[in-house]
Amino acid sequence: MSGPRLRLDAESRVDPPKVGTATREAQAPAAPGLGRTIEAQAGRVTTPAPAAKGGGAGGDADTRPGFHRRVAETDIAGALPRALRAITSNMVAVMVFTFATNVLILAIPLYLFQISDRVLTSRSTDTLVMLTVVIVGAVILQAIFDAIRRFILMRTSVDLSARLGAPILSAAARAALHSNGREYQILGDLQQLRTFLVSGTLLAFLDLPFAPLFVLAIFLVHPDLGFIVAGTALLLLIIALTNQKITAKPFAEATRHQTHANLHLDSMARNSQIINALAMIPEAVTIWGRDAIASMRAQVRAQDRNIMTSAASRAVRLLTQVGILGWGAWLALHGEITGGMVIAASIIAGRALAPIEGAIEGWNHFLLSRSAYGRIATLLKASPLNHDRLRLPRPEGRLDVERLLYVPQGTKRVVLNSITFSLKPGASCAIVGNSGAGKTTLGKMLVGSILPTSGSVRLDLMDLRNWDQRQLGESIGYLPQDVQLFPGTIKMNIARMREDATDAQIYEAAVLADVHDMIAMLPEGYETVVGPDGSPLSGGQKQRIALARAFFGSPRFVVMDEPNSNLDSAGDRALALAMQHAKRSGITVVVVTQKAQLLQHVDNIMLLADGQIAMFGARERMLKALAERGSGQPAPGAPIAGTAPAAAG
Repeated sequence: MSGPRLRLDAESRVDPPKVGTATREAQAPAAPGLGRTIEAQAGRVTTPAPAAKGGGAGGDADTRPGFHRRVAETDIAGALPRALRAITSNMVAVMVFTFATNVLILAIPLYLFQISDRVLTSRSTDTLVMLTVVIVGAVILQAIFDAIRRFILMRTSVDLSARLGAPILSAAARAALHSNGREYQILGDLQQLRTFLVSGTLLAFLDLPFAPLFVLAIFLVHPDLGFIVAGTALLLLIIALTNQKITAKPFAEATRHQTHANLHLDSMARNSQIINALAMIPEAVTIWGRDAIASMRAQVRAQDRNIMTSAASRAVRLLTQVGILGWGAWLALHGEITGGMVIAASIIAGRALAPIEGAIEGWNHFLLSRSAYGRIATLLKASPLNHDRLRLPRPEGRLDVERLLYVPQGTKRVVLNSITFSLKPGASCAIVGNSGAGKTTLGKMLVGSILPTSGSVRLDLMDLRNWDQRQLGESIGYLPQDVQLFPGTIKMNIARMREDATDAQIYEAAVLADVHDMIAMLPEGYETVVGPDGSPLSGGQKQRIALARAFFGSPRFVVMDEPNSNLDSAGDRALALAMQHAKRSGITVVVVTQKAQLLQHVDNIMLLADGQIAMFGARERMLKALAERGSGQPAPGAPIAGTAPAAAG
């Protein structure tokens, strides 16, 4: 594989501790590091006096570099106005060429008028040649101007995507904390706007303001013909408004059902292996099909109405041309106009009414684009990323959880209730409990991947929501229960896809997770490309690489959810070494586990039951309490007494 390789210098080596030293450290009594301890009743906690050395906002923290430096966040809300200003400047140029194009379109009817009334009567070859040369030049110029405006619109659509793509994706990723990720579909709305900018519907709307110019030209031919065209334009306008009224509701319904169908489709893509293994394809297709069929039914209703109004507008336009030709012939018979004028008026009338008809036929496209713009504007304006954040000193790792309550959106089920505890910098805590107790939810909440309904999670006294997101992400590590790697090399996955990561940082994280030797055995080493499904890595290998990713950049707070669920004995040893390193480095660690062997490497243990803290205290005391709840002291690797041998809830 071509490309830069990981450079392993002597200075960047990080040797794991010797086995003897690690064993002695594991056997030594760990400092409890307990911020709040259990009293007589489960869930009642007391807070010890704060340490003399302050956290992120106290003590001598203000002497550290980077304190109180306001971070210039990406102006998410301002991206849309900037894009609109750029589009407006381009549209001014487009309108200039549109005006020239519409004026030059008059060349053909004028040519027919001159041929009929001047050339044929005078039989002048010179006049015919001169008129033909002028008209050919006008037609070529009109084609060039039309092409230029299309070029500008195409480049405008690309510029719009370049300006809004990153802000929309950033805002969608942040908004996904409050939802099931449907905001990512707004990227499709951006594609909808791009398509509209280069569509014939927009060209019809651009030509529409120049329709009065053609009506005026017909009035100059004869007022009667002008009134016929003006009356037809008014009738087409009424048809257009009627079309808008009768199609808006079914089109909105179709969009809503299609959004739900897309969400089901995304779910099927994520769970394709389970769907195939459990023969759930018919059920999954049925669930998707309900919304897909409802969307198609609504689309059919809307399109039926749109087709009827389009047919009516086309019939009105054709009848208008028939009326102009018939009434024009009658006027010609009475000597009020010439035959050439009749033909020219008929052609000009068709050009005057064509934009109105085009707008009616493309009305659905316009409605979809308007809705897409509204969703984009709402997402960008409401994004929390618009607020500046104060860049604080690098956190020490103090964790304070205060009265956490979590009720998933759209439900009344309380997943977490009145969760309150604290950990000093460098302390560690294992969270245990039955499946469905809320352990995984609490772990996600501690790193800010989901937000509480009420209460707060504080890192160095500052609520996670008030930290600069970039700084917070660099200061914490997270190993989820469901490990997912990004398509790319192992090196980029360990480095969290950061291009500014150094080889020394990547190597250090790999050694701390004891995954370097495993990576070295792969044919391409750190340059091994990981597929969207994690291939060619096994589940345990993915989990170990994700562990290295969690420890990348020397974080001060790490949360691991079932970190050894897919590990073999070598992986368990690597995990134990990583937790010992975290303890020596003063990293605050919270681990969700069902295996007793990990409890030997933590200071505190918390038992969750029904979304509440049932017990919380120092390790030795909690091990004794857990043993009393079960049949005895749990064996290494066995489920913890008082919990179910199932995945974290």
